[in-house]
Amino acid sequence: MNINAPKFDIGIIGGGPAGSTLAAYLAKANISCVVFEKEYFPRPHVGESLVPTTNLILQELGLLEEMEEAGFPHKHGAAWTSANKKLYSHNWEGMPSDYFADVRFGEKHSYHVDRAKFDQMLLQNAEKLGATVYQGARVNRINFPENDYPQIVVSVENEVIETQVRLVVDASGRRTLLGSQLDLKVKDPVFNQFALHTWFEGYDRGISDKKDYIFIHFLPIANTWMWQIPITETITSFGIVTQKEYFTKKKQEREDFFWSCVESQPEVFAKLKQAKQVKPFQEEGDYSYAMKDLCGDGWILIGDAARFVDPIFSSGISIALNSAKFASQDIIQAFEKSNLEDGRFKRSHFAQYETILKRGTKNWYEFISLYYRLNVLFTLFVSDPRYRLDVQKLLSGDVYEEDQPPVLQEMRKIVTEVEQNPNHLLHKFLGNLTANAFNPQ
Repeated sequence: MNINAPKFDIGIIGGGPAGSTLAAYLAKANISCVVFEKEYFPRPHVGESLVPTTNLILQELGLLEEMEEAGFPHKHGAAWTSANKKLYSHNWEGMPSDYFADVRFGEKHSYHVDRAKFDQMLLQNAEKLGATVYQGARVNRINFPENDYPQIVVSVENEVIETQVRLVVDASGRRTLLGSQLDLKVKDPVFNQFALHTWFEGYDRGISDKKDYIFIHFLPIANTWMWQIPITETITSFGIVTQKEYFTKKKQEREDFFWSCVESQPEVFAKLKQAKQVKPFQEEGDYSYAMKDLCGDGWILIGDAARFVDPIFSSGISIALNSAKFASQDIIQAFEKSNLEDGRFKRSHFAQYETILKRGTKNWYEFISLYYRLNVLFTLFVSDPRYRLDVQKLLSGDVYEEDQPPVLQEMRKIVTEVEQNPNHLLHKFLGNLTANAFNPQ
C-alpha cells in the first residue's frame, strides 16, 4: 500500500530536557523532526541539580562551553546530614561515628542549574542544529490510523492542526500524555512522594570546600528529607520531600510544615531565617510511576514520560538526557540500515533502547528503595571505604551497564541483616518504606 510520506520523520511531544536532547541528536544526524512544546520558554521548573554522566551528553551536543558561559555553579559532590545525632553514639562494623557523610566526584564535576535557563539553552540548541520547534503548541492526542502514519493533533493559539510523522516520541514529562492515552501508566504503590520547594537569596553556605555540594538533610519525619542546592552565588534552592499523608491541602499549613521540617535542622533553620525568600512555595506530586510498555508500533516514551522514581539523587534530568540519547541511537540505526518497512517504525526497532532503559531505571529504583530503607544509616554506609567508590559511581548516574551492581547487593545484604534482627542496635533506625523493588511489567 502506498501512502504519502509525512512532513516530518519524528514528532516529539515536549521541549524539556528529554525532547530537546533527542531533537538535537536527530538534527545532527539529518533526520527531520518537529518539537511541540505547550509552554513558552523560558519557564521555571524544579530539578536543578545534574549528575556527572550528563556532561558527556552536553559535550556531544556542543553545550559545555555554553554551560560555563551561563555561569552555572559547578557541583563537585553530595553530602548528607542527619537531625538524629544520637544515632551515632556507637560504631557499626567499624564505620566512623558521625552524622555527616559526603561523596566527592573526584576530578569530575557536574552543574547546578536554573532550569528556566538550562531548558531554554537545550531547546535553542536543538533548533540551531536544525530541528523544527513550536512553542505554545499543546498536543491534545495522538491518532494511530490503520495502515497509515501516526497523527499528532495539536492546538496552536485558536487553531487545531494535525501532523503526520513516522514516529511519535512522548517527552511530555510527568504529564505522560501518550502513556495516559494508551492506559500504560502504573502508579507506584510504595513511593507516594510530594515536594514543597522555593528559593532563598543570601543563605550563608559557609566557607567550607563543600558549599557547592548538593546537601540532603534527613528529617525526623518518616521518609522525609530536605534538599539544598546552590543556584547562583547568592541564591539557594530548598525543598522538602515527604509522603502524601503528611502533605496538607491548605497553603498556610503547607508553609508551616516546611518551616517545622527545617527547624529540625537548627543550624540550617537559623541561617535560612536570615535569608530572603525570592520565590513563592511551589508543590510537586505524583512522583513515582512506571509504564507497562516503553514503546510500540509508531511510538516511544522517553524521560519522565517513560518513568519517574524519586528526586532524591537528581536522577530526573540524567534519565531524561540518557533516555533521549539511547532512543536516538535506535532511531538513527533504523534509518541507516533502511529497515523501515513502508517507512514505518515498529516496536522491534527499539529492542536495545528498551533493554538499556529498563536496566538503568531498575538499578535507580532499587538504589533509592534501599536508600530509603537504610534511612540515616546510609550516611554510615557511604562512609565505609569498602563501598564508597561504588556508591560514587551510582550517584554519578552510571547505572546502565550492569544488571546487578555489586554495591546494591551489599546494601541489600545489610538491610536484610538489620530487618531480620529486631534486637539489632540499628533496627529501629530503618526507614519504613519497603526495600522490594516495584515491577510494573
